[in-house]
Amino acid sequence: MRILILEDDPMIALDLQAILEAEGHEVPDALSSLSEAYRHLDDGFDCALLDIDVVGGKSFGVAEALIERQIPFVFVSASKRSDLPRPLQQAAFIAKPYDEQALLDSVGDIAGNRLLC
Repeated sequence: MRILILEDDPMIALDLQAILEAEGHEVPDALSSLSEAYRHLDDGFDCALLDIDVVGGKSFGVAEALIERQIPFVFVSASKRSDLPRPLQQAAFIAKPYDEQALLDSVGDIAGNRLLC
């Protein structure tokens, strides 16, 4: 799968990219800001990993845009699930520090089921 990563911490972004690429996924360079994410939403991604707090604000609008495009996503964040706005509270969520297997399982669920969060 081709996976978008929205993460403003370069070390975390590189770690996520390495984990996913080791599993055979295509991961372009991570995006760190909302403006970058909005510019690349239509670049043919199969799914996305979204940090909540990134350069420019919170990624909730990006999540909503992904839902409109029927692109599944997972929040990967140090924020709490309860911080999500009500319409997004059922979205897939992995807390930081994340477990590598939990991350791969979430991506695997998307690949196997094409779940829309």
